[in-house]
Amino acid sequence: MHSEQRLTMPARPNPLLPGREGTATVTGDAERLDAAARFVREQETSLLLAHVLPGLDGPELRALTDRCRFAHAALLVFPSDEAALRAGLAACGLAHDAPAQPSVVVRDRLAARYAHRPADLDVRILRPGVRGPAGERRAVEVFALAVPPGSPLAAIAAAERARDREAHLAFDVERPDPLVLRGLLAGLARHGATADGGGYNPHEDGTVFYFTAPAATKTPYGRVELYARGDHREVLAEHLDRTPRPAETLLRLLTGAWTTQALAVCAELRLPEALDRHTGTPAPELARTVGARPEGLAVLLRYLAMLGVVSEGPDGFRLTDSGALLDARAAHSMRPLALMYGGPFYQSFAHLAHAVRSGEPGFDHLFGENHFDHFARDPELADLFDRSMVSSAPLFDALPGHPVLTAAATEPGRVRTVVDIAGGTGELLGRVLTVHPALRGVLLERPHVLAAARTRLAAAGLEGRCELRAGDFADVPPGAGVYLLSRVLHDWDDDRCRSILRHCAAAMAPDADLLVVERLLPTDGAPSLATAWDLHMLCNTGGRERTAERYAALLAECGLELVGQTPLALGAHALHARRRPS
Repeated sequence: MHSEQRLTMPARPNPLLPGREGTATVTGDAERLDAAARFVREQETSLLLAHVLPGLDGPELRALTDRCRFAHAALLVFPSDEAALRAGLAACGLAHDAPAQPSVVVRDRLAARYAHRPADLDVRILRPGVRGPAGERRAVEVFALAVPPGSPLAAIAAAERARDREAHLAFDVERPDPLVLRGLLAGLARHGATADGGGYNPHEDGTVFYFTAPAATKTPYGRVELYARGDHREVLAEHLDRTPRPAETLLRLLTGAWTTQALAVCAELRLPEALDRHTGTPAPELARTVGARPEGLAVLLRYLAMLGVVSEGPDGFRLTDSGALLDARAAHSMRPLALMYGGPFYQSFAHLAHAVRSGEPGFDHLFGENHFDHFARDPELADLFDRSMVSSAPLFDALPGHPVLTAAATEPGRVRTVVDIAGGTGELLGRVLTVHPALRGVLLERPHVLAAARTRLAAAGLEGRCELRAGDFADVPPGAGVYLLSRVLHDWDDDRCRSILRHCAAAMAPDADLLVVERLLPTDGAPSLATAWDLHMLCNTGGRERTAERYAALLAECGLELVGQTPLALGAHALHARRRPS
């Protein structure tokens, strides 16, 4: 279960877990139990399915709702013994006398994950009942592995509490038979769920099918279970065949470079511009259009079809929604990004080991200079880099509506000038000025970038409201109402960030606002775009992604304070800072 559910910790003590009363571990597990119970009580099946599988609607949603019903939410806990488990359930308002059965599936998953003998892991299932919104019977499924004080299993408990890998949502299949089950499994896969194991439990005579939820799921749970009464091991075997094995998973990871190059070549050949979204084009015809050998292009197209960038039908190849983003004519086209990641940044990643060992970016080691200076000396590369930055413009969609900018544009007495520091070609500042006609802007950038910015802002009709100022971070102009630092700080180490922030603080009046746009590293190890970009910054700029707490500390060291943060698209956040009161 992820942290989207913010529930108040019960005031009563919870003896569920070993350790001192009031520790973070006890609080976290008690909160998880309470959150799970509340979640189960509130959900309606069809709405929940639509949230689990975004894009599922109409006849498919009705068919799935007719065959499945929401049954329980599950989590794994680690009491010191059975008495502590029962007392913990009672403290959370859950029935503490529910019968316990052995859990074969979770036991085997833990054994494989931590290289333990299954016989050493006595995992039990309890299903204390709760009622749904219409009074229907449901449960909170509690997996319990006893971990007495001093037990060698304590490391497993700590790792599982941190990752919550057994937490899931479960749907019971009504009137299961092989045909129904195969249809349901195919439907989940069609909407982005990935097979993630399962098993047959002879103690209950029930078969479970686990899935990893789609990345776009709108619930706080990362896994989904279908439960079918009876022995359906034939269908289960097919499901397990689709579950990635460790060696297969590693091979897919090792060939990630092939994916980067395939996408870059797709963009370089301008395949998206040569393909149609609705009518197929045969590979030989495409080869003539893009100037490639038919045999080689067919191999590339099959790989791109596996990636979901194109689809293949009887009439040839068509462009998918993902592939359309590589079309140079698309709004915020990702074609420049594909060419950057398949070009200079791809080359620099061959020197990642050097960056990890020495601290010198792989880019600097390869090209003999940092990437900003390198791009500045190559106009074509500089233009490609600037256009690649625009590819991420959707993360700006909500930013012009930030209360700081709205207040600057509408409240009497506010200074109505916005300074975008190192704002590239003006994509963000242009959006802000377009939404708020009362505001004026200053774009501070290097001279070679301002030429492209002038063209962009003029095309938007904003040249009369925006001053273009050549300079560096030391040239931040004073007296503005709002300052923007968008995707700037992550390019630099902490010392350089302090220097940048001190220049901002020196320019800011006591009532001025600073908005810092960055991706934030998670504090719980959850997958995130920021984690991937942290590696990119290490290898290419010498910078780093940071947690919100780390940004708050940097701001504080420079006379600023973090007063709020707002999530944006693509994993970014807007951090709102002001000068610290004297």
